[in-house]
Amino acid sequence: MNFAVLSLVFLLGAIAIGFALKLNTGIVAIALSFVLGMISGVDAKQIMSGFPTSLFITLLGVMFLFSIAQENKTLELLAKKTVSLAGKRTYLIPILVYIFSTILAAIGPGTIPVMSLMAVFTCSLAAEMKVSPLLLAATSVLGAAGGGISPIAPTGILGNTLAADQGITGIATPYFINSMVAQTVYFIILYIVLGGYKMKSDVVLNIRDLPKFDRNQKITLVGMAALVLGVLVFDANVGLLSFFIAMILLLLKVADQKKSISSIPWSTLLLVTGVNVLMSLVIKLGGIELLSNGLASIMTPRTAPILIGLTAGIMSWFSSTSGVVMPTLIPTVTGLISRLGGNVSAVALISAITNTAHVAGTSPISTGGSLGLAAFVQTSKASEEEQRNLFGKMFLVAIGGVITLSLLAGTGIYTLFE
Repeated sequence: MNFAVLSLVFLLGAIAIGFALKLNTGIVAIALSFVLGMISGVDAKQIMSGFPTSLFITLLGVMFLFSIAQENKTLELLAKKTVSLAGKRTYLIPILVYIFSTILAAIGPGTIPVMSLMAVFTCSLAAEMKVSPLLLAATSVLGAAGGGISPIAPTGILGNTLAADQGITGIATPYFINSMVAQTVYFIILYIVLGGYKMKSDVVLNIRDLPKFDRNQKITLVGMAALVLGVLVFDANVGLLSFFIAMILLLLKVADQKKSISSIPWSTLLLVTGVNVLMSLVIKLGGIELLSNGLASIMTPRTAPILIGLTAGIMSWFSSTSGVVMPTLIPTVTGLISRLGGNVSAVALISAITNTAHVAGTSPISTGGSLGLAAFVQTSKASEEEQRNLFGKMFLVAIGGVITLSLLAGTGIYTLFE
């Protein structure tokens, strides 16, 4: 029996079952790992060794710290104060949202928490302002995606870890820059095409109407700043430092411990780590080598970034970027480079995978897009026809993003910052 082929069938099966039956793909992946192990003769100990313990602790620490900031409304008030800087210049709101989402995701919370927070906030704001949420929803997703690849944010940590597992190291800075460049390019395109520069509204968010940061929120902001300083200046382990700062914040009673723990995106953690267990087994059985060889057979050094990006974007419409697409495609990079004669940049391929998969998140069937759509509909009381119309337009934005960033990957721009 060809176990390499079988392992890929199990991987695709996990993705398909998760999407079709709306089950957490991580749970499905672990369950199928057990079955695949029995068939292929891999024992339980070897299967469980595929659990990414270091990655889990790092992601959990960062997510826990920022769940505290979310629970005591620090992030929400910070977002409102930032957007209020636009005043009557409504056309500046998308720009402020993009900058804020990028910076906030980069300093620790990462893509998913910021995307979720900002998509709901901006789409509710769009309903109050009586403007289309199409640009604001996409903007919040793009900003969170751009900043979320920083070396101290969960998705950036994941990408760098997956690369390091193949011996690809020292890419954190160009990987992060490429992410910001790609998402900014598409944001500028959307800002122009969707008329952000002529956005007008009679509703103004005034900073004087917003409350001041209270004692708990000020302490939380200091904790967030301490994380950035500790990692970037003192090279501290981001996960362990996050746990330490979170402990201090809880000792100072800035947030409810139970609510903060329950606010951790456990489903995302389970998704990422569960798929990693299956991916470890797929690699062991030769499935990833087979997949990379298959991809390489239809690629040239010039088209590789475009095609791998397009593959990632299409996959991301139906599955999680960090939980499925990145763990599936990034491990193929070294094999692709070898098959293509070493004439392709590893950073370019990894950036193409990550950036194009992330831009697909503007779709209404993704986390950020769906939350934004729901928030707008709930706030604006939109009719079913309006909902269908907005759903279609949001999906077109996602399609445009995948095509645009796939083509951008082929320009060689991702190699400029190596």
